[in-house]
Amino acid sequence: MSAEGTEGRILLFGAGGQLGQALRRLLSARRDVVGLAHADCDVGDPAAVRAAIAAAAPSIIINAAAYTAVDRAEDEPDRAYAANAVAPGVMAEEARRRGAVFVHYSTDYVFDGQGRTPYREDDPAAPLGVYGASKRAGEERVAGAGGIFYILRTAWLYDRQGRNFLTTMERLGRERAQTGRPLTVVADQWGSPTSVAALAAATEGILGHAGIRELSGIYHATCGGETTWWGFAQAILEGLHIPAAVTPITTADYPTRARRPAYSVLSSARLDRVFGIHMPQWEAALRSCLQAGA
Repeated sequence: MSAEGTEGRILLFGAGGQLGQALRRLLSARRDVVGLAHADCDVGDPAAVRAAIAAAAPSIIINAAAYTAVDRAEDEPDRAYAANAVAPGVMAEEARRRGAVFVHYSTDYVFDGQGRTPYREDDPAAPLGVYGASKRAGEERVAGAGGIFYILRTAWLYDRQGRNFLTTMERLGRERAQTGRPLTVVADQWGSPTSVAALAAATEGILGHAGIRELSGIYHATCGGETTWWGFAQAILEGLHIPAAVTPITTADYPTRARRPAYSVLSSARLDRVFGIHMPQWEAALRSCLQAGA
């Protein structure tokens, strides 16, 4: 563990979300964690963010709060940018002023999905919609603040609780198993399903690294391997022993307000090389998640 001031208090924004809850459970075991949910601090209010940081006096700030309504963001760009760009910029500025480490989470949606090999951190960003653009703007503000920062790009997050793809498939799968009607799921968008437990563990690994104050930058943190939403849905239902059929469809068959990248697989090789953090394969992480929730 570094003796450079990273053993002090952690201030966690977004503590009420699925990632925030996982981080709080894991980090609280050995650290002093102040967790703030939306009801405690609206990150869309810069003054409230600054006041929360001043009150907590943390040596580490983690931002797990975000505006994640991808389709609604097309009609609410101001709200998306307030939470995803302005707020992390303010947090990063305050972290720099206090000499604190700042950890922020970004997304595969900063890429346009035209690639066919896993994206690296230095590949050009080209978001397709407001959500991705707001998250990319947040990355730029965090990096521009000039402090000690870690931007962790992740993708397809899930857990056994909250609103996410896994819990949606479980609910719909049980309903369709009763009626005999198949589920229809998009099969031409590729990504890497990532459990919040795996991402929280990677975060803990970074915070515990002796070189944390010298290794700032953007890192990809997704589980290994790749699949489609259809493949992910099948794996979920099989893992839960739910006998519901899943029919593959195309993106064109399921139009949405915002465009999604067709291929947004991220390479986590840099995270492994720099920190020695090896993300599990997505199938293994899913099995662990389902077993933990059984």
